[in-house]
Amino acid sequence: MKLLYSLVLTLGVGAIAGLATASSIGGWYATLSKPYFNPPNWIFGPVWTLLYILMGIALSLIWNQPTSLGRSNSLWLFSIQLFLNFVWSFIFFYFHRIGLGFVDIVAVWIFIILTIFSFSRLNKKSAWLLLPYICWVSFALILNVAIYRLNP
Repeated sequence: MKLLYSLVLTLGVGAIAGLATASSIGGWYATLSKPYFNPPNWIFGPVWTLLYILMGIALSLIWNQPTSLGRSNSLWLFSIQLFLNFVWSFIFFYFHRIGLGFVDIVAVWIFIILTIFSFSRLNKKSAWLLLPYICWVSFALILNVAIYRLNP
């Protein structure tokens, strides 16, 4: 059941954030200058869906660990990074605050790294499952900076 709850949580957060994103893709976001390495819009949905599934599996592996301070800290770190991830979509796409989005995504990146290290102490598989996520967020961070620079 914890796997199901974990997947519902991560995919639910992604779905709600996706609604904030979708409202700007054809409008505001389409008007921005973007770098040459900006992927096509259609790629973001499938990539994020896969990442949220991997995050949900990783979360359930930690949640299934025996109760401990390490598990509690790991769950808190995961929750913080997930919240910051969620907020980024609203900051960037809904409120059109590219610079503030950069500040948030840096915080997301830091908390993902902290989560990976914390997860690795309890379950190595859970940490490995987050590697595609940190790679994608690293790319998104670079993309956020490039869009900011092209749209002062």
